[in-house]
Amino acid sequence: MPARTVTTWTLEMTTRPELAATLPEGVRIDLAENITPEFARYLYAVVGGPWTWTDRLAWSREQWLEDLGVPGTETWVAYADGAPAGYVQIQPTKDDQHPASVEIRYFGLVEEAIGRGIGRALLEHGIASAWSLGERHDDLSATSRVWVHTCDLDGPAALPNYEKRGFTLTDESVDEMDYPDEPLGAWRSSGGPA
Repeated sequence: MPARTVTTWTLEMTTRPELAATLPEGVRIDLAENITPEFARYLYAVVGGPWTWTDRLAWSREQWLEDLGVPGTETWVAYADGAPAGYVQIQPTKDDQHPASVEIRYFGLVEEAIGRGIGRALLEHGIASAWSLGERHDDLSATSRVWVHTCDLDGPAALPNYEKRGFTLTDESVDEMDYPDEPLGAWRSSGGPA
């Protein structure tokens, strides 16, 4: 894969926001309890294919199991008219400065769901779930920070959507990274032939 210049932004919120998005008609958000690596990989591929998400496509099943098995990791799936429309994965993280953080690891919609009002509601649900994660998991402390990475390979609405929900920019980096010239698309990313 060729090297491309990629700008990555890190954003955070340190105060629990009041959020009020309502789900569009025919949409629900469910916690994917005991999510399998196969379903997690499918969500990653179908949502990320149009935006050059390739980092996890070569992961083994064991790598998926390890990531999904981090205590407190949750995957919330939006369904529109019965079909997956997007997802948000949250996972606790900690470092010396932030011992009770939750990362929004992945968030996005399938192409057909974009522009239907689902993204705002799903992101707000993910943020609320990140802030309340310690309430659902006895071994976790109360969340003191929610954070996320996004980059210029993601959809053009990603960064503004995070900022509108209350995230503030804390870091920006520009790096040369190996990515395809063009996104693979949902079909190829999810295992379909070229």
